[in-house]
Amino acid sequence: MNEYQKYSRDMMDFIEKSPTCYHAVAALKEALKEQGFQELEETAHWSLDGGKGYFATRNDSSLIAFRIPEHLSQGFHIVASHCDSPSFKIKESPEMTVENHYVKLNTERYGGMILYSWMDRALSVAGRVVVRGEAGLETRLVNLEGSTMVIPSVAIHMNRDANKGMEFNPQVDMLPLYGDRTKGGKTLLEHAAEAAGVEQKDILGHDLFLYVKDKGRFYGENDAFVLSPRLDDLQCVYASSKAFMETRPEQYITVCAVFDNEEVGSSTRQGADSTFLEDTLWRIGEGLGWNRSEFLRRIAGSFLISADNAHGVHPNHPEKADPTNRPYLNQGIVIKFHGSQKYATDAVSGAKMKMICEEAEVPWQTYANRSDILGGSTLGNISTAHVSVASVDIGLPQLAMHSAVETAGVKDTKYAVEAFRVFFGE
Repeated sequence: MNEYQKYSRDMMDFIEKSPTCYHAVAALKEALKEQGFQELEETAHWSLDGGKGYFATRNDSSLIAFRIPEHLSQGFHIVASHCDSPSFKIKESPEMTVENHYVKLNTERYGGMILYSWMDRALSVAGRVVVRGEAGLETRLVNLEGSTMVIPSVAIHMNRDANKGMEFNPQVDMLPLYGDRTKGGKTLLEHAAEAAGVEQKDILGHDLFLYVKDKGRFYGENDAFVLSPRLDDLQCVYASSKAFMETRPEQYITVCAVFDNEEVGSSTRQGADSTFLEDTLWRIGEGLGWNRSEFLRRIAGSFLISADNAHGVHPNHPEKADPTNRPYLNQGIVIKFHGSQKYATDAVSGAKMKMICEEAEVPWQTYANRSDILGGSTLGNISTAHVSVASVDIGLPQLAMHSAVETAGVKDTKYAVEAFRVFFGE
């Protein structure tokens, strides 16, 4: 296994541990604690020291880690990504019986997924439950790995137009088959209670999601590609967090921010459109004894990399890409531009990112939407509305974004880690 494959294999292992945003944050917390980072509570006083690392979480689904240099810092170097992915959220009272035989689960869409890609695929359920504990409410992670369900498609014999394009109704077509009522069995919440180590009556709330059970793998000639669920955006979460933990800052306070809810607009208390980043940076300054003027001067000298995956040129539909900005898998970091500022990159921030890549000796490429196709957005310009720092939007090139499984290049994860190491080490 070569160096590129080692990074991508490690990244796929992280994704396997992270079927939901809650599990991703839990995995990051564990890794940070192993590296000696101290967890801070938002409700407590923060006492901070130079040369040390800290992290805080919000809602169990967003995390901001930071490391303070030994000497007075010039500002903040921030990489922001997101840990949520499009999925189906389990509704309250989810079991639905069909003709006194089948049992299916009532779900709703979370984010903008490619619906048909979830059909006829092994699925399970993971997330968190809120339980009645001795000291009050407690949150526990659950992953029903032993349970498998499927969203069955309609046979071609019963839907002759299936290959001519079909509009799916999420309330009708996309509900997973959970069990056979005639054979009995446990309810979903009974399984969740068992996984959480509590009685079902003690579960007072849940945030549970379907996830794809497929494991990440290499494919293509010479294993050129990676096939995995949730590459958007756990690939960038992995790369930024790995580089962050492996780098000691010299001049800047380094910050690794991982937000929830990007796929549904970021407008939650734990999303990029919240005050989480702003609150954390201010409290760092407060903990180091800065006054308001000192804090604002350092914000003015700071820089943010918004890391969220990018569209690569599609092999079957190259016409979908912009005529002159055409990212390819395995060709390096993608710097994203948008004239109407859906991406935060401008000439200066884009140039800085190119210099970071050059110093790291990794390739870079550029992305822009076709002018006649409406593109998506990301968290860069959302977060900078709260913390006004110079920012660049980047990503790693991939195919089939928002599919149940997505494709990336085997080389690009390593490229991202190396570029982030340079940025965090400046």
